[in-house]
Amino acid sequence: MRFLLLLPFIGLLWVPFYNHETPTLFGFPFYYWYQLAWVPLTSFLIWLVYRDGKRKGEE
Repeated sequence: MRFLLLLPFIGLLWVPFYNHETPTLFGFPFYYWYQLAWVPLTSFLIWLVYRDGKRKGEE
């Protein structure tokens, strides 16, 4: 499950993918809301990896 932690890294490392103004969301350009969307998503992924580790008995 630790491979899930690579998703935010890859999703935010490749800047040309999200370096656009459109589509906008509530007036925010895509560049900003794409990055902000990764904050709760990354927290959720970290929680999933943590929960899986606890279940397997890892510290």
